[in-house]
Amino acid sequence: MSPNWTHLIRFIAVEDGLVHLGQVDTAKTTDIGLATVEKKEVKAKLVTGSIFDGVVTDKVLTVSQLLSPIEKSEVPLIRCLGLNYHDHAKEAGMPIPTHPVLFIKPRTALSGPFPQKISIPKFVQDETTDYEAELTLVISKDGRDIPEDKALDYVLGYTAGNDVSARTEQFRNSQWSFSKGLDLSAPIGPVLVAPSEIDPGNLGIKAILNGDVVQDSNTKQAIFSIAHTIAFLSQGTTLERGTVIMLGTPPGIGAMRTPKLWLKKQDDMRVWIEGIGTLVNEVYY
Repeated sequence: MSPNWTHLIRFIAVEDGLVHLGQVDTAKTTDIGLATVEKKEVKAKLVTGSIFDGVVTDKVLTVSQLLSPIEKSEVPLIRCLGLNYHDHAKEAGMPIPTHPVLFIKPRTALSGPFPQKISIPKFVQDETTDYEAELTLVISKDGRDIPEDKALDYVLGYTAGNDVSARTEQFRNSQWSFSKGLDLSAPIGPVLVAPSEIDPGNLGIKAILNGDVVQDSNTKQAIFSIAHTIAFLSQGTTLERGTVIMLGTPPGIGAMRTPKLWLKKQDDMRVWIEGIGTLVNEVYY
């Protein structure tokens, strides 16, 4: 059975203190992430079942705390694209890749929106940790060797993500999974938007650090389409239901700036994506 939600959140309810899935009315609350940070009252219709088959009910609950839209136990793996924006490749002085550049994060990297923090472990507290605003999707069902013209049928929904990266460790190694896979280094949220409600190929995307816009682009700058990406990643490889795919970042990352710009203790880090809202996290050392 297919889910009938369009804007899904996972949250702790004021009424019972329990974790629920809910459908939010974006006409009343246009940016769920900002509303919760600003302590505005946010209501949601209870969704019964899982994110994969959830049904919206008439019961209304009040949001006490937002969580990652998908539970960590439901995520088999986080797959990530590197160098997937034309303007980012230009910024990095690198040629446009002919194939998607893939690395992975373990599901232990998954995190959620405010008040969840970007928690930087002691061994990388050298002020070289970076932000990467990314459109992010969740896979709806298992698939292998998925044809490109069927690939979007495997998208459950879209959300905002931040590919937090420990650059000192990254530049020590040609493989990125360790430096980008630390615990809580993949916050996503605030809401999971159904594919019927959004055009992922033409969305404004920004990173905002302490009130300053540090990344500002559009997903139409992506080198590889979402359909191509899913088809490519599923070649001879099962993309399991619940897989999170982070689709690459635009220009403006701290490592490419002069002077460099790094995440510091108590920084206010935000990722805004048009039609999705704002993922807000405080940085904690």
